[in-house]
Amino acid sequence: MAKLDQINIVAADPVASADFYRRLGVAFGDAPADAFHIGGRAGEDFALDLDAAWFARVWNAGWAAETALAGRVVVGFAVESRAAVDEAYAELTGAGATGLAPPWDAFWGCRYAVVEDPDGVAVGLMSPRDPEMAYWPPKNWPEER
Repeated sequence: MAKLDQINIVAADPVASADFYRRLGVAFGDAPADAFHIGGRAGEDFALDLDAAWFARVWNAGWAAETALAGRVVVGFAVESRAAVDEAYAELTGAGATGLAPPWDAFWGCRYAVVEDPDGVAVGLMSPRDPEMAYWPPKNWPEER
């Protein structure tokens, strides 16, 4: 069973967006002026993350060639295991959903995939994090950002 636990907004300026959402009660740590990812908490069990458009292209293969990503949203669902990511992706794409990023072992240590809902909203499927599976930098880290 998947659990809604995250909204990720692709922001033209993640720092400005963090300032906006802080005024609504989202807890973000301090971020440098050139931050490309800012993670926040909106309540105890809900994450609101902000990513620069160039960084969204790193973790969502389906957006690699997109030029206008600011304002896009990824609704994140936590699943119980790495295998459950593959199973959910197969079930959703088998039922006609468009796959944006097939399951892969993401650099932050989770198994991760992205599909589109019927209206084109990106839906992330993420396993629990395994620190031993994490690596940096991502294999497709861009030279120019």
